[in-house]
Amino acid sequence: MKLLKKITKWLVLLLASSILLMYIFDVDYLLRAVRTIYFKGYTTAFLEDYKEFPNRILKKGIAQPWALAKDYNSVVATDKLTQTHKELQSIAYLIIKNDSIWHESYFDGFNVNSKTNSFSMAKSVVSAALGKAIMQGKIKSLDQKVVDFFPELTGTYAKEVSVGDLSSMASGLSWDERYYSPFSIVTRAYFDDDLKKVILGLDVNEKPGKSFKYLSGATQLLAMCIEKATGMYLSDYVAKSFWQPMGAENDAFWQLDHENDGIEKAYCCIASNARDFARFGKLYKQYGKWNGKQILDSTFIAKSLQPRFKDSPEYGYGWWLQEIKGKKLFYMRGHLGQFVIVIPQDDLIIVRLGHLKGLQTKSDPHSNDLYIYVEEAYKMLEKRKK
Repeated sequence: MKLLKKITKWLVLLLASSILLMYIFDVDYLLRAVRTIYFKGYTTAFLEDYKEFPNRILKKGIAQPWALAKDYNSVVATDKLTQTHKELQSIAYLIIKNDSIWHESYFDGFNVNSKTNSFSMAKSVVSAALGKAIMQGKIKSLDQKVVDFFPELTGTYAKEVSVGDLSSMASGLSWDERYYSPFSIVTRAYFDDDLKKVILGLDVNEKPGKSFKYLSGATQLLAMCIEKATGMYLSDYVAKSFWQPMGAENDAFWQLDHENDGIEKAYCCIASNARDFARFGKLYKQYGKWNGKQILDSTFIAKSLQPRFKDSPEYGYGWWLQEIKGKKLFYMRGHLGQFVIVIPQDDLIIVRLGHLKGLQTKSDPHSNDLYIYVEEAYKMLEKRKK
């Protein structure tokens, strides 16, 4: 009994010392990480982790449900697609042809209304919000400097970085894009309760606007500029500008760094469903028109869907770009394999949500599952009844 008390005492002291050291070395955000992610058996953020954080609601307006194709779900998934769904633990897969849902599958207990984390697909949404703010004259242009909104920004090139540099991933920010390290800046940003302080603590020490370098911190800083320019919380601005006009069928949630007046984790973390995520693909496919109304400038979209840098043809402004079997496409992409893929020439949108993503190599900026989701969709479409 005495031994047990002694062990318990030392365990308590060890725990208290560990917590104290976290605060001393300014890594107390790890306490939140342990509580919300690691203690639940995950090594990184997961699909339903929005339940573990404070959120702001993107309120829906009048719902505009997607039409269902006459031959809805008449063709089953190919063997290769089925195997990929199993291996990568898909939870949703949609094929939307001519603005009608043609194929729709859900897995692992998820359904049409289930909310899951967008992860970095949110970057495309933030870029759309930038375009809207420019369209409304709240931000002058892609060339407006970030220091117009945050003069306290530091670094050798702080006065040079523009909002366009942030959107196109050419920011020059000091940021480390390592998702699985508990000590990386991206992990701190995910769990810290003062995200604005984290972002404004970054320096701009590389010359911006010269080359592509994917950094989540750039999108977060861009969102902070949009919030200042519009005088609205990002969630409210996106809801008013897009979520409601596009007729989302469900409210969505956007994770915050802390309760009440916190800011959105803008580089990630919109909790919604496959059907509503797909609306952003449709908006860009239609060059900003929705129900005959221009809700986003077509010129901005055209620029967004072209690579800014010749050496990095995979990215425009907030959207990934690729060509598969002669088909040009653009897409939203998120951690663990979240996709909204748009192929305009065939009036096609493909959505995939799930727990794991395919192989990502250094030789290809696109993971191998992207090709499977596109190629197998076409094989299924070939089986349609004439």
